[in-house]
Amino acid sequence: MKLTEAEIISKLETIEGWEYEDNAIHTSLEFENFKDAFSAMSRIAFEAEALNHHPDWSNVYNVIDISLSTHDAGGVTEKDFALARAIDTIVEEE
Repeated sequence: MKLTEAEIISKLETIEGWEYEDNAIHTSLEFENFKDAFSAMSRIAFEAEALNHHPDWSNVYNVIDISLSTHDAGGVTEKDFALARAIDTIVEEE
């Protein structure tokens, strides 16, 4: 179920480094080098597959830009926040 903007803003207070814009939540992650960024992307990919929810993302050298929204719901849902929290956990472990 699509969350309201107020619900999204409230939930963003519980995760650091994520912003709401253009009907999605976004973050940008910077690593020491390309290898570390790619390693994180690989770990995130396994988690995304397990959750059956996949990010829109791009990678340039040591930076990963990630956008999360639930396309079939037409906006941000709890699935997006679950994946955002999983991404944050993976990045903290790197």
